[in-house]
Amino acid sequence: MRGNIAQLMQQAQKMQEEMQRAQEELANIEVIGNAGGGMVSVTLTGRMECRKVRIDPQALADPEMAEDLIAAAINDAVNKVNAASQERMGSATAGMQLPPGMKLPF
Repeated sequence: MRGNIAQLMQQAQKMQEEMQRAQEELANIEVIGNAGGGMVSVTLTGRMECRKVRIDPQALADPEMAEDLIAAAINDAVNKVNAASQERMGSATAGMQLPPGMKLPF
């Protein structure tokens, strides 16, 4: 029984280190969300910090359309960050048997 607990603790420590590494990698990535065929683009970091917003001057002719395109570009970028996060966290926790319903990070 003690061997199983020690092995489980080693697995948990390794997973924690891998998750830390994955979080550091995520902090350094940048994704670009686009809308309107590239009329609006938003660059976000893995920490959901906005680095850049680019708006084609043609999009500004219709303020309501510009607002919709900006929102769509932000949503696109957020979805890309979330996908990258799932991918990196999934690889960090691969092989770790979690109880049903338990998700990471806790």
